[in-house]
This record gives sequence, C-alpha cells and structure tokens, in this order.
Amino acid sequence: MKRNGQAAMEFLMTYGWAILVVLAAIGALAYFGVLAPDKFLPEKCTLPPGLACLDSKITNSSVEFIIQNSLGRDITINSITIGNCTENYNLDFENGAEGNFIIICETAATGSKFKEDLIIDYTNKDTGMQKISVGDMVGKVQ
Repeated sequence: MKRNGQAAMEFLMTYGWAILVVLAAIGALAYFGVLAPDKFLPEKCTLPPGLACLDSKITNSSVEFIIQNSLGRDITINSITIGNCTENYNLDFENGAEGNFIIICETAATGSKFKEDLIIDYTNKDTGMQKISVGDMVGKVQ
C-alpha cells in the first residue's frame, strides 16, 4: 500500500516540474518581447458606421488617410484630430465622396507602434447639427 502512494507522488512531482519549466520558458519569452502581441497586430483605421477609413499611412512627420462619406447625406468637415494634432477644415464632403487627408504632426520614431484616436468633427448640411465621430488608428510608423 505504501508503494501506491509513492508512485502517485512521483507522478505528480514529475509533471509538476515539467509544468514549472514550461511556465518559466513562457515567462522568459514574454519578458524579452518575443511574445509581444503588438508585433503581430495588423494596421487598422476604423471609424463608426457612416464614415469609412479606407487606407492609412503613418510616417514620423505626418499621418495620411482616405475617408469615404457613406452617411447618406452631405456633411461639412470642420476639423480632424489625431492624438494631440488637429487640422482645421471647412470642407464640403458629399455623400459617397472619398477624401485624402494629411495631418502634419510629429508622431513617433520610425519602426515604432502608433495608436491614437481619430476624431472627426463635422456638420450635417441638411440639419446644421454639429457631430463628432470617434475612431482609432493603429499602425507602424514608416
């Protein structure tokens, strides 16, 4: 009967050490940045329904992106803000139109990760109401 207890204890200890070694290896990989999830995240530029961000490019001195108006009505873009940078416009943006926007701004060093809110302040031309659309932009600085 003592033999069965010893076999069970050896079994648990063997697997315990194996699990401990695996956890230590995963911890070391995470510590040194091998498992950093932001390296594997794709570039994205998203806005709420109605305004679509079709493409974007981030450099260390500017952010360039293409927006399409699919709100079903014409709007006037008042300003666009990305992070701490704001560009003022008074641009009529018809329904279905696409626009290429460039915000001149110091972003980050080349090769680093860029993640900022994209805020578009616009006015509905039919009603005259001012609205704000908030999205986000994630990418690698080129």
